[in-house]
Amino acid sequence: MKTEPIIAVLCGGTSEEREVSLGSGRASAVALARSFPTRLFEINENALPAGLDPARHVVFSTLHGTFGEDGGMQSLLAAAGIQHAGCDAASSALTMDKVRTKQAAATRGVRGAESVAFTADKKPAVDEVVARLGEQLIVKPSNEGSSVGLAIVNNRAQLAEKLAAIDRGAWLIETRIFGRELSVGVLNGRAMGVVEIRPKSGVYDFASKYTPGASEYFAPAPLDAAVTAAAQTAAAAAFAACGCRDYARVDFMLSAKNELFFLEINTLPGMKETSLLPMSARCVGLDFTALVRELVAPALARFRAATATKA
Repeated sequence: MKTEPIIAVLCGGTSEEREVSLGSGRASAVALARSFPTRLFEINENALPAGLDPARHVVFSTLHGTFGEDGGMQSLLAAAGIQHAGCDAASSALTMDKVRTKQAAATRGVRGAESVAFTADKKPAVDEVVARLGEQLIVKPSNEGSSVGLAIVNNRAQLAEKLAAIDRGAWLIETRIFGRELSVGVLNGRAMGVVEIRPKSGVYDFASKYTPGASEYFAPAPLDAAVTAAAQTAAAAAFAACGCRDYARVDFMLSAKNELFFLEINTLPGMKETSLLPMSARCVGLDFTALVRELVAPALARFRAATATKA
């Protein structure tokens, strides 16, 4: 007898991105329910929710940030034998670490801005940073999403102040690239449309992402064909370099000289209809309902293969 799995949508979580995740989960569950039996699970602790059954459920997670996106939940799902859409635990852990992600992408020729990595207990000297990177800088946590903790630094005094305020965690300081911010969805290893983000504040920080009207979006981005192709090629290369699976979103800065600088990979990106990954998908003809079907399709195939093996 053929098993018809239930899509278990996970949302919420314990990270600073909980509220964003709740919105993603609700939107995704509504869309998935148009095609599959679907159940929404709200996660309130760093554990699997009660009721998940490897013989009945395929997980579609919208848990953004720590534990949900860094391999924690993925490890629990794998240990329980539960199939899930998206990256596995190893690639999730790698891509949550911006330093390791940049190093991996560089092996495929995808370069990021010059940077200095450090931990709160081993802060670099201000003069050392400025000598290497200049005074126009971005300071951000190495392992947070949604631009949580991101700060703009314009001079030595601001850098000193920011460093003094850091009391925990791993951090990254990058030379600030002035230009256009781009985002590219990748589905099954193939890049979709390029989206341009124009924050009205000039910085795509947490407020610019989640305050209505704070940013403009152009999908597809108004770029020369060669630049569009370069962004898509770089996105697919970074995805492969980090061992990603099924889907992800890859972000870049495009300088005034049309040079691409890799920012990060988001393996569980925002999943409302107005989020960046759905915008990228619409550029290639996938509406939100069609997109979520595509996102879970590989996990459903893995579920059916595993079920057939056990039969």
